[in-house]
This record gives sequence, structure tokens and C-alpha cells, in this order.
Amino acid sequence: MNRLSYRVEQNESPTENKPALADMLNENSIADFKVNLRGRLIQPSDNDYDEARKVYNGMIHKEPRLIARCADVADVINSVNFARENGLLVAIRGGGHNAGGLGICDDGLVIDLGSIKYTRVDPAARTVTVGGGCTWGDVDHATHVFGMATPSGIISTTGVGGLTLGGGIGHLTRKCGLSIDYLLSADVVLANGEFVKTCSGRFAVAAEISAWSLRLRSSCI
Repeated sequence: MNRLSYRVEQNESPTENKPALADMLNENSIADFKVNLRGRLIQPSDNDYDEARKVYNGMIHKEPRLIARCADVADVINSVNFARENGLLVAIRGGGHNAGGLGICDDGLVIDLGSIKYTRVDPAARTVTVGGGCTWGDVDHATHVFGMATPSGIISTTGVGGLTLGGGIGHLTRKCGLSIDYLLSADVVLANGEFVKTCSGRFAVAAEISAWSLRLRSSCI
């Protein structure tokens, strides 16, 4: 009911009168994009569109033009390139838990990482490698059997990527620090479609990601 009342308050004008950059998308380009995805491309006409655009905060009601459920990094690169070439607003969805609804957008492309979900624990190195769609519940399930844990959030359905890059405060923070303090490396797809791997070690990965972002931004000015 909260979401319904929010929708009525926000949509003061008819949807058909709302200007949308996505209306200018060429259907052939969408078809080509769909063929090149290993995952699914969900559109407003699909039966599961409403379910696919739901996020944790039920007050957020946004209607993306396309939702790309990426199966691997190739899908992510193709999605980023498609959005850039067509001038689309992009939202990245990991766990869909952001309170402000940053994992969804109106009229743009949602790059949904939810299907890229895997965990690989190395007990000897005391590390865990996780996919971009993993939640902290996935990480806890994989690490606890080895008697290991890493600082995470409060709620198990929170996405690993979003919480970590936002710092990451949870039950272990006072004793162990933030989630991002334990990030050793990350695979990153930049806005120009380039794939980079940060591997600077603990405490340095966030700085390296920021440096890549600044480098890309300055090259586009």
C-alpha cells in the first residue's frame, strides 16, 4: 500500500505525456543487444517486468526502459557499451538494497548483476572471491563453514558490492573495521567499456578504483 500511494503522488501527469529519451531507441538496436546477451533482456511488455524492477525500498517506483540480467562480464561490457552508444541513463543493481533506490532508474537501462552469483573460499589464504550479484548472506554461508568471517552489514540480503564500496558498517566493525578495509581486488568495467582488474591489496583497492574513475572522467571532459 505504501508503494501504491507513493506512485499516485509522484505520477501527477499521465505516463504517455512524460518525455523519455528511451522512446528514441531503435528497435533494431535493442534486438541486436538482446541477441548478444547471454542473460535476459527484460522490457515493459514482459510478464515479469514489474517483479524485475522491484527493489528493497517499497516506496521506490521507477520504470526502466530495459533491464539487462547479466550472466557474465561479457554481458556487463555489452550493456555498458549499449547504454553509452544510445545515451541511456544507467543504474547498476547488485542486491537492490540501496535505500535511495540507486539500483533502478526511470527510462534508462538497469544492469542487473543478480545472476552473477558465486563464492570461492580459499581457506589457506583466508580469502573469499564473490560475484557481483552476491549478497552478504551468500558470503556468510560460504565462509562460516571454514570458521571465517569478513566485516559485512546488518541485513543478509544486502549486496556485497554496494555495501563494500559504500564503506560497509556491520556487527564486526568495532573490532575489525569496515568491509572495504578487507577488499583485496576487484574486477571493474569502466564507463567506456574497458575491463580493468585492481590488485593493489588491502586498503588500496578503493583508491585505485577512484583513480580509474577520475582518469576516465578527465578523458571525457
